[in-house]
Amino acid sequence: MSDQASHSAFSDDDHRWMAEALALADAAEADGEVPVGAVVVRGDEIVGRGRNAPLASHDPSAHAELLAVRDAAARLGNYRLTGCRVYVTLEPCLMCVGAMVHARVAEVVFAAPDPKSGALGGVTDALALPGLNHRFAVRSGLMADVAGERLRLFFRNKRRAT
Repeated sequence: MSDQASHSAFSDDDHRWMAEALALADAAEADGEVPVGAVVVRGDEIVGRGRNAPLASHDPSAHAELLAVRDAAARLGNYRLTGCRVYVTLEPCLMCVGAMVHARVAEVVFAAPDPKSGALGGVTDALALPGLNHRFAVRSGLMADVAGERLRLFFRNKRRAT
């Protein structure tokens, strides 16, 4: 995994931003979506927010981090998000990593790993692909226990309901 950091490498601000992403994950879950949330931060300000919405929007690309990146680009009036950090509660998939590469984000911080579709070390490390014209820093594990437990409970409850 690219530039993995230990838990002690996380600041109070990192925890604050991830808590915002977790609140968005809760909102997604309340709507019946997989509980994933994301925020885009520039400096000391959230400039983009997103939560999973593929079911409600009938859009397979409506992942939390992709929606947060779209929101940030619209608010900033630029699809380039240089200097921005993305905080997301679940390891991004290949589609979302690709969008963040194109947006030129500076860093991605994710909570829980995704061994089924994670593209920052879970299934693959997309940033290790040759020929990319941009790479970003990655830190993982911030509040992973909280985010992971929410995901486990969500899927456990889904299985019980069917």
